[in-house]
Amino acid sequence: MFFEYPKLLFLEIIPLLLLALYIYRQVAGKVAHMRVSTVKPFDKSGNSVFTWLRHIPALCYLAALALIIVAVARPRSSEEVSKIDTEGIDIMFAMDVSTSMLAMDFTPDRISAAKDIAIEFIAQRPTDRMGIVVFAGESYTQCPLTTDRATLINLMKEIETGLIEDGTAIGNGLALAVSRLKDSDAKSRVIVLLTDGVNNRGEITPAMAADIAKKYGIRVYTIGVGAEGEAPYPMMTPWGVRTQNIKVEIDEPLLKDIASETGGKYFRATDNTKLASIYSEINKMEKSKTTVDSFPVYSELFGKYVLAALLCFIAALLIATFITKSLPEL
Repeated sequence: MFFEYPKLLFLEIIPLLLLALYIYRQVAGKVAHMRVSTVKPFDKSGNSVFTWLRHIPALCYLAALALIIVAVARPRSSEEVSKIDTEGIDIMFAMDVSTSMLAMDFTPDRISAAKDIAIEFIAQRPTDRMGIVVFAGESYTQCPLTTDRATLINLMKEIETGLIEDGTAIGNGLALAVSRLKDSDAKSRVIVLLTDGVNNRGEITPAMAADIAKKYGIRVYTIGVGAEGEAPYPMMTPWGVRTQNIKVEIDEPLLKDIASETGGKYFRATDNTKLASIYSEINKMEKSKTTVDSFPVYSELFGKYVLAALLCFIAALLIATFITKSLPEL
């Protein structure tokens, strides 16, 4: 706290002088009005609490005056506030939702692990706009670019397999994600493409989609999801759902080409831990640039001193009117 007009605080000598004068008058002004043989009958009343109550109004008035002087000196406080300007990054998730994502080489399965770890990634980037595209035999936008983290996370949780025609249309999914980013004015635009299979559907080839992404300056990070060799997969049989091992087929050369063509990077995730570390690495590579400006913000504090002075003044009036006037003369 500091005072805008500190020299006015010298006026505090006025209530101090008035207090000294009041004490002097109380002490020097006590002159006997009659002579008595003994003062014992008056001892009790002289030491009574009522004697001290008579001084409270005067003390309250002096306190009010002292507080008013403090308020006039204009007490203020200041604190440094930082204004952060962020160079935003727009990120689209292009997620494979084909039925092969139900394979259980991840815990509890690929699709659930992919969603949970993506949600953690979203929570770590509060200043970026993000969106979601999903694809299987077809592709659609699950969530357009947004800064609404709650909505984005809820829509990520709602992603399921089996809602659209099965297959793996990597080209269509990538092209749709590019279309969602191409008109963005963000300084950096990124697609995180996650799949566990080989492109076998769609009207747009992955190479064509990668070329379009490169044209618009969009980086694509590709992630191949699946254990090495075989993975347990829940299959429907005449005897109910049975777990059978299926061969893991990921077109890694294609995913590497897409990443290389667009200036991104290819990753292979074989379990939950590896997938989490991949998102962590992408998070480090795609850091938002920020500029920080610091400036002081001032708060006026005189109001609380004026309020305290007013309360002292009201207290003095109430005590003088309803309490001390009813006290017996000593």
